[in-house]
Amino acid sequence: MGLDKKPLREVVGRLVVTKEGKRLGTVKDITFETRTGELIQMLLKDHTAYVKNLNLEITPQKEMIIPYNSIVAIGDFVVVSEEDLM
Repeated sequence: MGLDKKPLREVVGRLVVTKEGKRLGTVKDITFETRTGELIQMLLKDHTAYVKNLNLEITPQKEMIIPYNSIVAIGDFVVVSEEDLM
């Protein structure tokens, strides 16, 4: 999935939206495989009420987890595929 590599600091704080334009929240943090640098998941902060419609994993700190395979694009926004979150 050809996501351009962006420095972590550029992605944290970006708005996360679905392909359909529904706002989910903002990127709080990113988890990646240290050996390969492969992105594993993103943590969502300031999540919207719409997130409750999705079947997202939640950390013990009540943060929503967006899996890597649902990320479609990272630009001005982080765009995710809602179908991949269900």
